[in-house]
Amino acid sequence: MQLNFKEIFTAFMVLFAVIDIIGNIPIIIDLRKKVGHIQSEKASIIAGVIMVVFLFLGKSLLALIGIDVNSFAVAGAFILFFIALEMILGITLYKDTGDGGMTASVFPLAFPLIAGPGSLTTLLSLRAEFRLENIIVAVIINVILIYIVLKTSVRIERFIGKNGINIIRKVFGVVLLAISVKLFTANIKALF
Repeated sequence: MQLNFKEIFTAFMVLFAVIDIIGNIPIIIDLRKKVGHIQSEKASIIAGVIMVVFLFLGKSLLALIGIDVNSFAVAGAFILFFIALEMILGITLYKDTGDGGMTASVFPLAFPLIAGPGSLTTLLSLRAEFRLENIIVAVIINVILIYIVLKTSVRIERFIGKNGINIIRKVFGVVLLAISVKLFTANIKALF
């Protein structure tokens, strides 16, 4: 096992930027308002497990069901697009199924917001460049940070205030929209 601090740091920074947990704070606060309680531990652990499993089985799993990475990314772009629309327009597309924070902790929080197509396709590209153990350490550090943000989102909301949250929500909605368009255009070309 060869742990390389530079590889860990680079992989961590790339994943941190793609997951964008800080940018997702308005979505997290919004979800918490809709469903009441979000299980931070559960959401973090599930997201971490999804990322590590995908790191090992991603390509072969997609190939097994006949989906290429590009199709997967395009599908994810649609999900991100609709979440962005919710944020910008203040509408609700995601319907709660009735079991409150249980479902919200998994969908759409753990997947596709945290361990989404962006981070999963990023993991596949990191795997081509870095050693596996370094990527796993980077994923674990990200999961710890995600947990901290999820746990403190109420305090963060109090600090920023209602208007601050609304402004951040709209701004990050546009950013998320741009990410979804970029994810879509980058991958749709490869499909044709």
